[in-house]
Amino acid sequence: MSEQRLRQDLVQLLRGGQAHLTLKSALTGLPMRLRGKRPAGQVHSIWEVLEHMRIAQEDILRYTLEPDWRSPAWPEGYWPDNPDELPDDLWQKSLRGFEADLTSIIELVQDDNYTLSNEIPHGQGRSYLRQVLLVADHNSYHLGQIVQLRRALGDWPS
Repeated sequence: MSEQRLRQDLVQLLRGGQAHLTLKSALTGLPMRLRGKRPAGQVHSIWEVLEHMRIAQEDILRYTLEPDWRSPAWPEGYWPDNPDELPDDLWQKSLRGFEADLTSIIELVQDDNYTLSNEIPHGQGRSYLRQVLLVADHNSYHLGQIVQLRRALGDWPS
């Protein structure tokens, strides 16, 4: 497989919509009142999962590109506290941050200055490819959680 073909396949994987849905399709039609609501018996709200995805994705991206990046403490630094009332600006900030960092990861994949199989100079043996696959895997897992949370809230189309 050529490097160019690998890059194209990775971009498709990151964007979703094939083996797993996109963030947009997972959230389409979600009422504002349910964004921060935890379903009975569930540990997280949809917003908490979205914000966790944003935090983890940002951490992976910054770790990959910035030698001096310091990851949040595990696990508390990766999970937000769920507010009693979730203001729209906080929701929008999570969405914008997630989308911006995903775009940056896609740009990294498309940048011929990075050989994806190479180790990251400061990455403790990790490759660029490993980091990209980690983002795709983590995002698809949590997109499935969002669907399950919507089902538990009675808000997923049949």
